[in-house]
Amino acid sequence: MRTRGQTVHPGAWWLWALSLGTAATRTTNPLLLALLVSASAYVVATHGTDTPAARAYPAFAKLALAVLLVRLLFAVALGSPVPGTHTLLTLPEVPLPHWAQGIRLGGQVTAEALVFAAYDGLKLATLLVCVGAANALASPARLLKSLPGALYETGVAVVVALTFAPHLIADVQRLRAARRLRGRPDRGLRGLLQVGLPVLEGALERSVALAAAMEARGYGRTAVVPARIRRTTAALTLGGLLGVCAGTYGLLTAEGGTYGVPLLLAGAVAALAGLRLGGRRSLRTRYRPDPWDVRAWLVTGSGAAVAALLGLASARDPEALHPGVVPLVAPTLPLWPAAAILLALLPAFAVRKDPPDPKEPS
Repeated sequence: MRTRGQTVHPGAWWLWALSLGTAATRTTNPLLLALLVSASAYVVATHGTDTPAARAYPAFAKLALAVLLVRLLFAVALGSPVPGTHTLLTLPEVPLPHWAQGIRLGGQVTAEALVFAAYDGLKLATLLVCVGAANALASPARLLKSLPGALYETGVAVVVALTFAPHLIADVQRLRAARRLRGRPDRGLRGLLQVGLPVLEGALERSVALAAAMEARGYGRTAVVPARIRRTTAALTLGGLLGVCAGTYGLLTAEGGTYGVPLLLAGAVAALAGLRLGGRRSLRTRYRPDPWDVRAWLVTGSGAAVAALLGLASARDPEALHPGVVPLVAPTLPLWPAAAILLALLPAFAVRKDPPDPKEPS
């Protein structure tokens, strides 16, 4: 049986995966992006759980590949703003009215445009793989228990949305396996229709059961809070969010370097204070909460280090992290950014895998 001291906090895994996704936004180098995907896949292989969310990781990988292919298809069919001199093929161009200037259908397809689209699509594909890794490493239901009381209702909606696709994929796999055992077709249009209807029926039944369970547990009930506390909570939360936005804007501009960090920190503190006060309205308790221990700090720190070092490398050596396409140059593997990405593998060796939970749905 799983005990409180044996599991890594689910928030640590999510922060680790989101940090890798943040690092992916700082580069278009396909070698570094492939290294990020490989690191996340290795950690999933060593620490992934046996839940519907974890089994949906291959589906996220397939979705990432589909996104990459669609991005390339759009570059071929709709053209690209990137100029190029290496023409690969010329498609028949469809004339468009004058109000559609800037858009073209068909025409020349250049190598520069395809490479630019591949870099752009690979970045988005890496983000999807990182989100899939977060689902595979930590159950969203466990993460919900750790949210502040003020975010509980929003967290429930987010968790339901995050678990919809994994459960849907698990239902499809289960029904297709059952049809194969019965000697019935599970592919093609006929198989899709005969599998899709039971999946839709199961999703509706699961939604009704979830609504009944939420109503039975008193979802949405709130405690009576004095008006003064409510006004203070609203002021702190709104002011904190405005401070975070202003501080972030200051960090992104050259003129705001002096006031960006203080505003960001002050806004974050005010927002956290508002969330803590807002949690008084939520009447709920936590059963066996997941502890935030040294292993959680290790997992979170390894991901944050990758994001910070990739951001620093992007500022200091943008050419290595963003290989040019005009003119075409072969991407190179920068050594110290690649070494920084290898820090993402630290949880695979320094953190013990969570034992299976018999109560976890499979």
